[in-house]
Amino acid sequence: MSPVIVWSIFFALALGLAYYATRMAKLNGEEGDNDLGLAIVEFGKAFPGEAIRSLRSTADGKAIFVRLHDGKAGIMRAHRHHNACHLIEPGRARITPLADSKGFAAEFFDSPTQSGTFVFKNEQEAAEVSLWLLDNYLTAESGEKPVDTGGAPASAH
Repeated sequence: MSPVIVWSIFFALALGLAYYATRMAKLNGEEGDNDLGLAIVEFGKAFPGEAIRSLRSTADGKAIFVRLHDGKAGIMRAHRHHNACHLIEPGRARITPLADSKGFAAEFFDSPTQSGTFVFKNEQEAAEVSLWLLDNYLTAESGEKPVDTGGAPASAH
């Protein structure tokens, strides 16, 4: 074989390998940012006695809020190469609305490292998560179990 053919084959293989490597890196980066299945597994490992009812991810995929069956809430945040799960105890969080109605700032008294600003894909998701946290807060104030509305908003008469 001539050296030109050998170098052409080598160059083609190098391009193919580079394309494959960048493609895999891109897929791995996207998958890790917003993987609700991973949140279920990780939160389940951290808190095996808690039944997960619903999940909502922030727009950037760096935080996933968890609504638990008994009215409590939790959060899982991505920190580089690991995830931190936190069970939000009733009455142990402060929520402040942002100017952009797609998000809020949350201060978690028991875990200040989890506190931050959270922006969601739309206003409905932000409102839903803030209601989970409000329900969590009201449960602590009244000492009662939350009323299950089946996900339907309560109407005021």
